[in-house]
Parts: sequence; C-alpha cells; structure tokens
Amino acid sequence: MHNINWEALRGYCQKLLMTQGLSAEDAFLVADCLVDADLCGVESHGVSRMTIYLKRLETGVVNAKTQIEVEREHPASAALSACNSMGMVAAKRAVDLAVEKARESGCCIVTVRNSNHFGMASYYARSAAERDMLCICGTNAPPNIAPTGSSKSYVGTNPVCMSAPTHGAPIVLDMAPSVVAMGKVILAAKLGKSIPLGWALTADGKPTEDPNEGMKGTVVPIGGPKGYGLSLFMDIFSGVLSGAKFGPHLGNMWHDFTNPQDVGHFFIAVDISKLTDLETFKTRLEQMVGEIKALPRSEGVSEIFVPGEIEHNRKEARKANGIELSDVVYDELAALGERYGVKMDF
Repeated sequence: MHNINWEALRGYCQKLLMTQGLSAEDAFLVADCLVDADLCGVESHGVSRMTIYLKRLETGVVNAKTQIEVEREHPASAALSACNSMGMVAAKRAVDLAVEKARESGCCIVTVRNSNHFGMASYYARSAAERDMLCICGTNAPPNIAPTGSSKSYVGTNPVCMSAPTHGAPIVLDMAPSVVAMGKVILAAKLGKSIPLGWALTADGKPTEDPNEGMKGTVVPIGGPKGYGLSLFMDIFSGVLSGAKFGPHLGNMWHDFTNPQDVGHFFIAVDISKLTDLETFKTRLEQMVGEIKALPRSEGVSEIFVPGEIEHNRKEARKANGIELSDVVYDELAALGERYGVKMDF
C-alpha cells in the first residue's frame, strides 16, 4: 500500500488529463471528483478509473474539448446535450444550472444526454446541499441487472442519490439499486480478489465469488424486484426522459472505443427557502438526526449513523492522514505518468 497526500494525487491526475486535451479547469474537476471518491472510501469510483478515462480520451471516443448545448429551457427545467464531453464536466454544469434556476422557480430539473460516466453521484448532490438545496440526481449505465423473471441483463446499476443540508455536513444517500455497484466487482477483478457470495451471478445465473464471472453475468439487485424497479425508473429519468440511450443500447465504457456511450443524467434541485424557513428546516432535521443517534443500539453497535456520515468522517481522516492506494492502482498511475510524460511528484 502507498500513502498519498490527496492534493498531490489530485494535481497529478489533473496533469495526466491535461495531456489529452482537457482544459486545466475541466481536468481539475474530473481529478477532484475521482480523488473525492477515494477520500470517501468509494475506491471503485476513484483514481483506479484513470486508465480507462485516459484511454477513452486518447482514442477520441470521448471529446476532450467541452461543448455543452442547452437544447430546451424553461423557468423550472432544462435539457442539455453534453456533446460527448466528459461526464463530470457536464454533470457539474447541469447541477449548477438546476440550483440557479431553483433559486428563481423554487425547484428545477435538468437532464443531460450524450454524456459519459460521471463518477460518484454524491459529488454533485453534496454540492447542491452545500448551497442549501434538497437534491435528487441519478445516471444510467450499461446493462448489468436482469429484470425479475429473466437471467439476461437489461438495466444498469443506475444509482439514485439524494442530499439535504444541515448546519454541518449534508446528509447524503448515494446508492446503487444492486447489492453492490458493478464498479466494486470490476475493482475486485483488478486487484485479483474474490467477491462475497450474493454480490453477483454468472451468465448462467449462478452465484459466484469470481469477479470476472460476475462481470460476464449480472449483479444482484437489492430486494429482488424492488431493486430492478428502482434501476428501471432511474433509466427512465436518465435515459428515456433525457433522450440519451437506455438499457442495452448504451455504449460500453470498458470495451467499445469506437462508439460514444450516450449516457444520460438528471438533477433535481429544490430551494428549501421557497417551502419553509431554511433555519427551521435545518434545526428540525438535526433534531431528527439526534433522535436517531440516541436510539437504543443493537448488540455490538457503537454508534448509529445517518447516510453519508461514515463517508464524511472517512474523508476528513484521509485528508489529514493521506489516501491508501493499493500497489495495483499505484503502479497503474505510475505507468500512466511514464506513458504521458507526467512526473509522479509524490
């Protein structure tokens, strides 16, 4: 393992991305999103993705030059096309627009089509909450969940994320509709580790501990038909509504370097102050959190957490003490530096 300062890691990733034509601003945003995931302990969406992002930029299947078009716009809504730009850049523009419009209209929904993988959803929902907004957002992904009654994938591990502001760290729920995100199966394969039974099924629909077999098959939805239904509706909002591709029509980020993915996202921002007094809302929410944390604890439980709290605590600790990168990911980053002529200065 290698202990790395988070700011140095972000700067290194920014420089790598700039070698493929991203502006300094856009490269910083992408690097910040990836490192933020590692800070929060969501390594499946962190700098382990640098190799695939750079490959897609290098092959030209993703546009390095950001071009985002507003295709439809009304006081409480907007429909954007990312024009095959980096997903993080398009997503940040979209959530910022949703917040801006919600300040005037009370709430706003912004959709994005022609986009790419946007990293960790909570990165955007948290930014809205930090501006005193309630937020719901999501994205779609290539198929890896089978509809109930079938063994063939159709919908992706399409996450739903929700956030709410407090006087301190926002409450943030960021979850896949499966037991784990496919990214964790992919990361396990990269690290040469097995996965727990119950995470994934083979192409024949059998439980497996082999992440490579799980990648060929499906991940297990939470609650059976409930997880499938949640994933379906995230694709309706992200793909069908936005005009992006959906289900099995999405391009594959890992294997297709000819065709754009055409990923879709959506962002809903709600201005709390248009519905109730903002300070009253935060006080009542903090009362709720306090009552939850004061509940009797089950045997062996030292503390009850609310969504996003563990990630926030982990982020603060890793900012102070460094991010632990596995040998595999560290070596990949070092190889990228050699390939693209960027000095690994940490």
